[in-house]
Amino acid sequence: MTTESRTLITTRNEFHDALRWAFEQAAQQGCRELWLVDGDFGDWPLAEKAVLEQLTAWAQSHRRMTLIAQSFDDFARRHPRWVEWRRQWSHVVHCRTNTELESGRMPTILLAPGLLMVRLSDAVHHRGIRSTEPADLLQVRETIDAVLQRSEEAF
Repeated sequence: MTTESRTLITTRNEFHDALRWAFEQAAQQGCRELWLVDGDFGDWPLAEKAVLEQLTAWAQSHRRMTLIAQSFDDFARRHPRWVEWRRQWSHVVHCRTNTELESGRMPTILLAPGLLMVRLSDAVHHRGIRSTEPADLLQVRETIDAVLQRSEEAF
């Protein structure tokens, strides 16, 4: 299913393309916040040069990125370029962890409030949706808020 505002994600490549699209849109539109939620971000293209260029374009004054994971243990090994990028933008990036959720229960979401979202409903088979529909944005915001309530600073 593809409409102007919603696109189904059915493969790993489509998931990565959706994330790249989201980072590009966030940079172009200048949204104030980005929320990234995943168990460990192991399957996100955060170390790609093009993604980091989009994040750099986005990360201007008065911006805020929040990452929520169950674990950041392997993050530096998987995404060394992102870790280096974060050193420069540490005033923008906030990392939190929620260890209360059962393994595999952490949602996989990218949200730019008021702009777009990417969500996998099945992270194993890379099934999900990217959307600009207000109802979808509200739904994932509520999911993030529930995870955030039981999180603490990390990384």
